[in-house]
Amino acid sequence: MQEDIKKDKNNKVTIFDTTLRDGEQSPGFSMNMEEKLHFTNQLVKLGVDVIEAGFPIASPGDFEAVQKIAEASKGVTVAGLARADSQDIDVAWDAIKNAEKPRIHTFISSSDIHIDYQLKKNRTQVLEEAIAAVQRSKSYTWDVEFSPMDASRSDRKYLAEMVEAVIDAGAMTVNIPDTVGYAIPSEFGDLIKYLFDNVKNINKTVISVHCHNDLGFATANAIAAIEAGARQVECTINGIGERAGNTSLEEVVMAIRTRSDILNVYTDVNTKQIMATSKLLTHITGVAVQPNKAIVGANAFAHESGIHQDGVLKDACTYEIMKPEDIGIAKSTLVLGKHSGRHAVSDRMKNLGYEMSKEELDKFFVKFKDLADKKKEVFDDDLETLVWGSVYKEEGRFTVNNIQISTGMHSPPMTMVTLRDRLSESEETFDVANGNGGVDAGVKAVKKITGTSAEIESFKLVAITGGSDALCEVTVSVVEKVDGKQLTVFGNGVNIDISVAGILSFVDALNRLEYLKKKNGAERSAV
Repeated sequence: MQEDIKKDKNNKVTIFDTTLRDGEQSPGFSMNMEEKLHFTNQLVKLGVDVIEAGFPIASPGDFEAVQKIAEASKGVTVAGLARADSQDIDVAWDAIKNAEKPRIHTFISSSDIHIDYQLKKNRTQVLEEAIAAVQRSKSYTWDVEFSPMDASRSDRKYLAEMVEAVIDAGAMTVNIPDTVGYAIPSEFGDLIKYLFDNVKNINKTVISVHCHNDLGFATANAIAAIEAGARQVECTINGIGERAGNTSLEEVVMAIRTRSDILNVYTDVNTKQIMATSKLLTHITGVAVQPNKAIVGANAFAHESGIHQDGVLKDACTYEIMKPEDIGIAKSTLVLGKHSGRHAVSDRMKNLGYEMSKEELDKFFVKFKDLADKKKEVFDDDLETLVWGSVYKEEGRFTVNNIQISTGMHSPPMTMVTLRDRLSESEETFDVANGNGGVDAGVKAVKKITGTSAEIESFKLVAITGGSDALCEVTVSVVEKVDGKQLTVFGNGVNIDISVAGILSFVDALNRLEYLKKKNGAERSAV
């Protein structure tokens, strides 16, 4: 069925990934430059068609990130977002002009709610600005996308007039956003159908959709739009994004693949890279995916009911509509240990979807051997957690060189932490503190060394594998007030020792805070 579909290019759904733009706008999801570039490389492996790299005019840091992503990304379209404003458009072009396939994505609101209360203009003015924005963008590149923001709450007749006008002005893609997640599937599908029936020149463009999940309908609305003729979906990995998030890339892609009999469309996404991409985002941001999340949740391919287990053992299709290996989950577990060689480890990582350079493998193998000496068996989940913590995490300002914990039933816990500060002339500094436990004492020691006022807001512990020697992953939410503004970041730490993992996660959060302070300082100096 899939092969028959692929013969007709009109049935291809373009996957437009906006994780680095809309996704990063979520509180706590900020990424530094190295993390953005690592994630971009993974998106290319995943096979998305368009990467929306950011909002270049937002800050000097955003401009630089979009520029570097544009220069580094090959074989994929790189889009920069711009308001319907000449300066925005000029800056966006400067950021993406060196991309192999540059796209300017410009937008202005079309709903009366936004026009009256936010823009404080009238419909005629807004329509003229939309046309001018597309024309200016078109002077830089043929690939121009236009979005009438809050389309789902717009007057349909006016929306159709705007869509027709921007197509005449040269928009190659017109994106219809459900900006506040207000629409329900039948309504949104009908809106797309209305545009196809009432916009005379609609065959000259690709109709796209960008749905938010405020009512939990983002994926359903995107699928309804595809059924009505949309051929691009704007989405994010793990469904992250403003407020309740965006359409989930993995859900849309696997819905299209699994129900091709009904939808009669296809994507070019390499689905075997889905899980690797999801986990990379989790480890970069420190924000875990809910266990029951469709496709990539820990329970998505888990069966506890005896009836279900019996059926799956007899034939997986009884209760699994997708094969786990199709999204990059290993069907079988290869147990590795301290006697395993570099080739076996490298081969297993490739099977899990991780292609590492020689330098990355060398770095990873040292960490693997260290873990294997402490554990009898190293499982796939251990490997995946280890790779993000040891290979793909950028070195921050602070590095933990040693942690020594002393505790007992009748003696106060005491922790000594040794840190290296890249901004300090001394190689390393250590301090000791008492606390209510090993983590509390270690955090206090780190605070004494760094002078930070940051506080842990939440602490989450996950045992990656079973047993008393399980590799543990700790994620903390850390807050700090800077210049009267509260900054919130997530930190991630992995170790066999729970207390060590907790202290590592706090230091990781401090490194993320340092990045945000630097970024915010650059933004203030540019104003």
